[in-house]
Amino acid sequence: MPVSPQAYRPSRALAEVADFLADSVAPADFPQTVVRFRNDRAAGEIGLETLTDDEWADHLGRFRPLPDTLPGPLALRYHGHQFRQYNSDLGDGRGFTFAQMHGVDGRLLELGTKGSGQTPYSRFGDGRLTLKGGVREILATEMLEALNVPTSRTLSLIETGESLHRGDEPSPTRSAVMVRMSHGHIRIGSFQRLAFERDEENMRRLVAYVLRHFYAETSDDPVRLLTLVAERTATLAARYMAAGFVHGVLNSDNINVTGESFDYGPWRFAPSWDPEFTAAYFDQTGLYALARQPEAIQWDVMQLASSLRLIAESEPLIAALEGFATRYQTEIVTAILWRLGVTPREGTEDRALVQTFERALRASQAPIDRVYFDLFGGQVPDQYDETWNELRDLIEPYAPRRARDHDYWRGEPESMLIDEVEAIWAPIAERDDWSMLYDKVARVRAMGAALAAPDAAA
Repeated sequence: MPVSPQAYRPSRALAEVADFLADSVAPADFPQTVVRFRNDRAAGEIGLETLTDDEWADHLGRFRPLPDTLPGPLALRYHGHQFRQYNSDLGDGRGFTFAQMHGVDGRLLELGTKGSGQTPYSRFGDGRLTLKGGVREILATEMLEALNVPTSRTLSLIETGESLHRGDEPSPTRSAVMVRMSHGHIRIGSFQRLAFERDEENMRRLVAYVLRHFYAETSDDPVRLLTLVAERTATLAARYMAAGFVHGVLNSDNINVTGESFDYGPWRFAPSWDPEFTAAYFDQTGLYALARQPEAIQWDVMQLASSLRLIAESEPLIAALEGFATRYQTEIVTAILWRLGVTPREGTEDRALVQTFERALRASQAPIDRVYFDLFGGQVPDQYDETWNELRDLIEPYAPRRARDHDYWRGEPESMLIDEVEAIWAPIAERDDWSMLYDKVARVRAMGAALAAPDAAA
């Protein structure tokens, strides 16, 4: 058997709800499957690191079923608000879920695709992914994972040998199929579809499924589900902000009920602290700008509450919604202190420190990644001007969260700004040179090890 017998623990949990949640589909028949990126670190958590490249391409490019998991690909059905406009004509248009397994920590994981071909929800699309889009998703997920943001992980990128025409990049361009690994692909939009169809029975089934498989709870209480989703998504919003990350398209069909970030299109990391910084050229009103992301995610969670009104009373749902703001205020402090590399003091000092830091970061317009690098461990360098004096005084009593003993601290800060993303893509496009991508992934992972707790970095 090609999978690791020690770590591979397959599941078919999705079959419990597939009858109303998904459609069976077939993958595209690609002209070629050339493995360009395989995330063996992630694969080791689910027992797939033992696959040869040929087996990898067979299972993650041709989608021959993995042993004892889902018998075939499933394209999920959902609705959603897109830039606050309701759309009932959605669903997995160029992807599907094709495998489930339990990770080394016991949690359920799923393998889903992007660029795997047309489905009943493709509308006028070709169901494909550009190779550049896949490279960008690798870079986004690797950076976010290193920065402690809950995210899907890019498991695989395989070039597929087709020429694609796109309006937002030079065409024809190369094609690929990507596999992401996450703890689930059920969106707020999955619940919106059931509410739209007034399907009480299956709404209850989906609530119970999510609580059981994603939250390890035996409850089937929709209020409990909303409480947990509000908490998880508030944490996500706070960590986006601490990372200076802008997702770009925080529609309700892009918000996973596990609280993991996923589906990276026009993402950006902000160079400096600009609340109005946007990632998508089509976000002309700044709906999903950097500083508006917490409100945008909370708005999406409100749509989950509205959907759950089909099977629950309003008052307890409203009470559960209120937990988002409370959790966010706690989590933004925790996230920024983590990034600054200091140990919380469990008092009002923490919030004051974070507020002062945010003011200095905005006033100085200093590079975000450079500031976090220089201040890690709680020391404001002497060359920082008077803008930082108040922070210098407030941070002095804080103990370092970990020592600056990793080799990373002897170099330069890692960033993932758009110019660097383009620079990494250029040699791939021009001469099929992937070395810059692989080197960047290695350096980002080194940063993640330097930021993590010592036992996690070992």
